[in-house]
Amino acid sequence: MHALAHDSIPELLSPAGNWDCARAAVAAGADAIFFGLPKFNARLRADNFITEDLPELMEYLHRYGVKGFVTMNTLIFTGEMAAAEAQLRLIADAGVDALIIQDLGLAKLARTVAPNVELHASTQMTITSPEGLAFAESLFPMERAVLARELSIKEIERFKGSKTPLEVFVHGALCVAYSGQCLTSESLGQRSANRGECAQACRMPYEIVVDGETRELGEVRYLLSPQDLAAADLIPDLIRAGVKSFKIEGRLKSPEYVAAVTRVYRKAIDAALSETPDPITDADRYELEMTFSRGLSTGWLSGTNHPYLTHGRFGKKRGPLLGEIVDCGEGWIKLGKTTGVPINAGDGVVFDAGENRDLEQGARIWKISGDRFIFHTTYSGINFDRIKPGVTLYKTSDPKLESDIRRFWQNTRPAEKKTPLDIVVTGRPGEPMILSAKGTEVSSPVPLEAAAKRPLDSDTLIAQLSRLGDTDYELGSLENRLEGDCHLALSALNQLRRALVSALPKTGPRTSVRSSITTTHHDLLPSTFDVERSTFNVPKLSVLCRTTDQVAAAIETGIETVYCDFEDPRRFKDAVSLFRSTTFKPDAAIFLATPRILKAGETGYLKLIERAEPDGLLLRNLAALEFYKNRSDLRKAGDFSLNVANPITAKLLMEKAQLEYLTISYDLNISQVIELLKGAPADWFELTIHQHMPMFHMEHCVFCTFLSAGTTYKDCGRPCEKHVVHLRDRVGQLHRLQADVGCRNTLFNGRAQTGARFFDPLRNAGLSRFRLELLDEDSATATKTIRAYQKFISGESDAFTLLDQVEAIEKLGVTEGTLAER
Repeated sequence: MHALAHDSIPELLSPAGNWDCARAAVAAGADAIFFGLPKFNARLRADNFITEDLPELMEYLHRYGVKGFVTMNTLIFTGEMAAAEAQLRLIADAGVDALIIQDLGLAKLARTVAPNVELHASTQMTITSPEGLAFAESLFPMERAVLARELSIKEIERFKGSKTPLEVFVHGALCVAYSGQCLTSESLGQRSANRGECAQACRMPYEIVVDGETRELGEVRYLLSPQDLAAADLIPDLIRAGVKSFKIEGRLKSPEYVAAVTRVYRKAIDAALSETPDPITDADRYELEMTFSRGLSTGWLSGTNHPYLTHGRFGKKRGPLLGEIVDCGEGWIKLGKTTGVPINAGDGVVFDAGENRDLEQGARIWKISGDRFIFHTTYSGINFDRIKPGVTLYKTSDPKLESDIRRFWQNTRPAEKKTPLDIVVTGRPGEPMILSAKGTEVSSPVPLEAAAKRPLDSDTLIAQLSRLGDTDYELGSLENRLEGDCHLALSALNQLRRALVSALPKTGPRTSVRSSITTTHHDLLPSTFDVERSTFNVPKLSVLCRTTDQVAAAIETGIETVYCDFEDPRRFKDAVSLFRSTTFKPDAAIFLATPRILKAGETGYLKLIERAEPDGLLLRNLAALEFYKNRSDLRKAGDFSLNVANPITAKLLMEKAQLEYLTISYDLNISQVIELLKGAPADWFELTIHQHMPMFHMEHCVFCTFLSAGTTYKDCGRPCEKHVVHLRDRVGQLHRLQADVGCRNTLFNGRAQTGARFFDPLRNAGLSRFRLELLDEDSATATKTIRAYQKFISGESDAFTLLDQVEAIEKLGVTEGTLAER
């Protein structure tokens, strides 16, 4: 193994959804595990641990030298800050090693009330560039940053100058949307992914509608379901790129999955450090596929190849391909050329007939007769009328393998972690022998004698002093400072060793002393004076436009604040020119929106935006906040994608990024919005009162994958610029798909969301900024929608009239969406 500094040795981090998974991870060689508690946890469907488990769990982990990280990787609402603080203090008192956190305000609170617990920025924080990481570092010191899964190794290398150690996911399920930026479950079912309630809409089938016509894609229906990540072969490259921690996804998976995957990556990391080539065997790859797989790929780590990542043929667990059926009859099938995957009676299989996956059939093989696989005609439940030659067969279950892995993690007894003991031996004939270690000294009751034949040498001392047995110690080093030829009976030397161990301070699992920190979350909130002095302004409507025609409609209707969010930022200059030449109100301003994601090397987009000379900027990510944080010549507003859900987050961003105001997170319902407005100055905020919710925001390009023969923007032919594309979901709803300047796709909810019914309580809470977002409306429709909201906000019409008008304008109807309470 390379002579790496202790802090440079890579860490293998495994998931644990319950006690069995924790034991499996430890048995398989994990350096650390991450797990959740019932609250503030992005995997609420996992078994999870309870706070009462923490002391025992941490004692167990530390006994074997394994660290424990708690996930608090969700947004925190205003009314939850006290409960979140209490949980942070419990975590610190239990000796937890690190917290994995999404919410910026919660991270600040954790640094304040649990400073001895490491802080790890969750992948939910959407850190995609060194600039974004630098801004997060300016808010609070961190011991780790978990990077977005959409980064390539080359992009990860660009972080090498950062002071925060890096962690990346190397195995498991891939979200199609950027973590922390997916609003699909919230928009469609009020189950927020940012609150641990993802409904996995990306794993559902969709149809693609191009210019109003459904495009036939055959069995390709799972247009948003990526294959799983498997980067064992890339571990050496990731180590060279500066990655500190290698993370395995899977807190909802079985202990067998945890054990199998962990031991493969343990092997890969150890081999990379010892420069052993190709440690991963075919048997290892088989285990990775069998324990859970929707198909395995290297994800984005090897660079962009859209069709490779998302083939669209299935969204569920598959396992390895066995082959294609060439002959079949009632109760049996025969495969043609097979893939070499072992197959035995009792194994589970699934038939891939290119059907709706909800109807696909699976069963266990009853027996094998020659080249035929026989299925029980009664108990298999298979309708053989639907099984035809040409259907492919996948292996989904291997009971023997599962049993072997189960025995492995249940029967493996990991070595307990012992404290190295560095012993110094001094003495000379006629004086006692003295053993010194960790500031403790013990002396032999009898003096050393002059040796006549065999004096004590270092080998003898090591042999006797390393016999530390069931103590908490192991011999680290021995320094022999004996003078002259000395002799001491071995029984006396052993007695002296036992005396030293008895005199040493007691060791054991690291635990924290109960926190004496008196600072609370109240000390981090905006001051009462700031909240109370918030002015009660006249309500104003701003409009976000995505086309020049929509800008013209906003100008025609007298809108004072216009935001532009164009796919092509080169068109911004024309929009600014149009606005300036036709709008003469003294308070009129045009803001330009940054891309929602910025990777390393993409700040050129920001410079292009700046050259259009807008009045202000709508900042959508941490990198943009860092880039513009010291700019006082531009007005700056923070957008919804910054995930402002509580007053502490709001205060951090307002102060550090020097913002004029912030857009309230789309994860809040009306009661949570009102709580936020009561906890911070209302003039800090803007609320989007009408929009088509941006559900998925993804690196995955549907246009390139399914409407071209290319693999990246370089060879796809840019179908996004030539076609109007919608995706139709399982209930028949159409959702508009658009690409941005970085070729990242956004799928917008086909139904508009309106907060009109909540306008009065919002006004009573002091809110005066309201935004209307346009999507693909033409000039006439945009004008009608804007005028309807203008009349409503000015008091010329009521909510019921507005809803009737908007229903008539919106072809697919409207909803109260995320603002409505469950």
